[in-house]
Amino acid sequence: MELIHPERKPISPDELASGLRLAALAPEGRPYVGLNMVSTLDGKATIDWRTKGISSELDRELFHHLRTQADAVMVGAGTVRAERYGRIAKSDELQAKREREGLARDPVAVVVSARLDLPADLPLLQQEGQKVVIATGSDAVLQGTKADIDYLRVGDDLPLFLTKLREEYGVRSVLCEGGPTLNSHLFAAGLVDELFLTMSPKVSGGAAALTIVAGRSLVEPWDMQPVSIAVGDGELFTRWRSR
Repeated sequence: MELIHPERKPISPDELASGLRLAALAPEGRPYVGLNMVSTLDGKATIDWRTKGISSELDRELFHHLRTQADAVMVGAGTVRAERYGRIAKSDELQAKREREGLARDPVAVVVSARLDLPADLPLLQQEGQKVVIATGSDAVLQGTKADIDYLRVGDDLPLFLTKLREEYGVRSVLCEGGPTLNSHLFAAGLVDELFLTMSPKVSGGAAALTIVAGRSLVEPWDMQPVSIAVGDGELFTRWRSR
């Protein structure tokens, strides 16, 4: 992997996703929010509704290192079901890196599920010691889980949810991993501070697959500026910040 902007030098996924200090950038009253997505060259976020056909081994390595940079990792219910999420910090090495970055050994797992449509056998929900906070409009409680689960009954009010994450859990930085519908709601609410986007050298075509931001058009196009660009194995690894 080589960094080509803002300077040119060899770099590893570990180095590219180290020392980002996202929590220090948190605005008043809510966490700093970065999105982490992968897409084809024509903007598709999935092939056959999974990222597996797009994401490479190098991208997945960077994906896990980016998780070491935030207090919490957020994901929508559809993505957590499709990708069968498990423990967020996958290894002792990644947990140790989080501690070196001044973060808790395990990030808080944040799931947005309006109807609480989550199977209890999801690996994430069966991880003892994993803190999970679920934003939902449902009054139900999941049964047969082993994770440490809290429910914030905020409906679809994402600004309120992020405020509660900051006030009640001390979360100052959030890495959101989609999916595209959740991304669209975050953009529409003006809550996106950064975008980490891996561009795979593939074109998939078709009208059914979602782009990285789905749903209705934004009132105004979202303006972003590049922070860094790296290349490796034909892929572009980009970081953008909202103007």
